[in-house]
Amino acid sequence: MQVTETLSDGLRRGFSVVIPAADLAGRHSARLAELGRTLRLPGFRPGKVPPTLVRQRFGASVGSEVLQERLNEAAQQVISDRGLRPAMQPKLDLQGEAPKLATGGAAEDVAFTLEFEVLPEVTPPDFAAIALPKLKAEVSDDAVETALAEIARRQRQLVAPAEPRPSRVGDVLTIDFTGTVDGAPLPNGSGSGVTAEVGGAGFIPGFTEQLEGLSVGESRTIEATFPEDYGAREVAGKTASFAITVTDLREAQVPPVDEALAEKLGFENLAEVRDTVRRQIQRDYDRASRQRLKRALLDALAERVDFTVPESLVEAEFTQIWQRIEADRTAGQLDAEDAGKDEATLKADYRAIAVRRVRLGLLLAEIGRANTLSVSNEELSRAMRQEATRYPGQEAQLMEFFRKNPSAIESLRGPIYEDKVVDFVLELVKLEEQTVSPETLLADPETPEKA
Repeated sequence: MQVTETLSDGLRRGFSVVIPAADLAGRHSARLAELGRTLRLPGFRPGKVPPTLVRQRFGASVGSEVLQERLNEAAQQVISDRGLRPAMQPKLDLQGEAPKLATGGAAEDVAFTLEFEVLPEVTPPDFAAIALPKLKAEVSDDAVETALAEIARRQRQLVAPAEPRPSRVGDVLTIDFTGTVDGAPLPNGSGSGVTAEVGGAGFIPGFTEQLEGLSVGESRTIEATFPEDYGAREVAGKTASFAITVTDLREAQVPPVDEALAEKLGFENLAEVRDTVRRQIQRDYDRASRQRLKRALLDALAERVDFTVPESLVEAEFTQIWQRIEADRTAGQLDAEDAGKDEATLKADYRAIAVRRVRLGLLLAEIGRANTLSVSNEELSRAMRQEATRYPGQEAQLMEFFRKNPSAIESLRGPIYEDKVVDFVLELVKLEEQTVSPETLLADPETPEKA
């Protein structure tokens, strides 16, 4: 095999490869001979089919297999002999027509070109020089009582009032309504038999507050303004009118937070409920703290490394991001900041995000490789079981799906591996624990990872 390097520009590599005709012809003949030793055809004893008939019947199909296998083998040999690490699947182009191996050997040598990008050399930064704040929040008694009150509220019973009366905050109304904007029907803005809690959430801000004071059978026209960042752009920021008729009214009977409630929830006593709630809230705080710390670490790493990234990886990452952006734009769901940008600016912004993601991904991969970090089968199995719990009643089907689709299992490996590398690095950086309020901890920090 003759190999000539034709391209070495940054991360791009190119080679011209020639496979001798005799090489392919020999492999083709050997494969046909091997087939003939086990072939069964009517009128012939096993293994006694004449070679000419074997070549006539199977020469073309075997020739295609031999050629494809030899091309792949040669490409891999070029890469491994030079110790190269392709960033993505190399591009292999056959020069000229494929040789005809059906009835005889290749008349000419087979030439092909091989082009790809290699992974860059990545030097991790000095982890010990990185100092990060580790935010921590304590669960207050008030937070526990608020959570208990919400649990009790979810156990409420909706009953008809003893006497007909106007609605109050907390009542649940059944309404028929028709919405208009600028006199035109509001798209998907009408409904019948819809329930709404007076003063509750879930509708346009200001909508449910205006339901107070209505009685069954009474109608009212109210106005409410859609938020500027509302998903449907055609009505974002506009004021809509709703003609409403109340068809039913129920008042909520919320049970007290007591031992009876604890028993109803399946606990031994109210103290056990309080303890469980406190631990759950603390887990939520700890999870938020972990996410904040991970984000801070990735930001710190991104600031400390600067190496050329393969354009093929960037393009693949950008394509995925841009597909989501286009889908959001079509649905009118771009955030207010992005909605005000032209396409060229949006593409530039999100390409920069793609570059950052690829660079961080390569850095984390190198840290993991250099420190022999890996994802065990047990960790994958645990992730599969955890994923299955998200679909109650379909756990067995999802586990069967994983067993039949290795690519689905691999989709779980990436996040696990990333977290293992992050945990490894966090053991080496300087962490400065800071106690903050839950509001500060749970506030969404600004991040370039918008997509």
